Amino acid sequence: MTQTPPSRKADISRRTQETAISVSVDLDGGGARTIKTGIGFFDHMLDQLARHSGISMTIEAEGDLHIDDHHTVEDVGIALGEAILAAVGDKRGITRYADCLLPMDETLTRVALDLSGRPFIVFRTAFHTDKIGTFDTQLVREFFTALAMNSRMTLHIETLYGDNDHHIAESCFKGVARALGEAVRITAPGGAIPSTKGTL
Repeated sequence: MTQTPPSRKADISRRTQETAISVSVDLDGGGARTIKTGIGFFDHMLDQLARHSGISMTIEAEGDLHIDDHHTVEDVGIALGEAILAAVGDKRGITRYADCLLPMDETLTRVALDLSGRPFIVFRTAFHTDKIGTFDTQLVREFFTALAMNSRMTLHIETLYGDNDHHIAESCFKGVARALGEAVRITAPGGAIPSTKGTL
């Protein structure tokens, strides 16, 4: 008799005086996505994160955009990280470690991550300007910091070279997407937790 694998889905809601965020993820959903944050460039980046990871995502956010985009971007990162952490459960059978070398035209970004339970981020990516359109380039790091801390992953992102800031940002999101999709993949169904400690 074939056992039905456990659902790897999660729903997270986050409400503060600054934002209202709802996130749903399905690690095995194939990358279907509905993204509405009110920030056009950020929506585009989140769309790439879902599409290239194969993780289905519904992300709806309302924030104090009359001030700036910071609270919304950071809180989406927090909620998405919490959702990924909940969806992987005890991490039994997952790949855990993954990396990606992501080219985008003249830009090359390297990403490596570990769903370790030990949150840490190294972000070695520099932008040439303060804005991509109206989007503050500093918020790329803020998003990935929030994502790493709240999914409890170790995340390294390094852009080796690049000239176009849109390409630099997008290579970071696509690189994380590819690595994350591989890291959450079940490679040993019903198998051991991938740690000598027996827990992650």
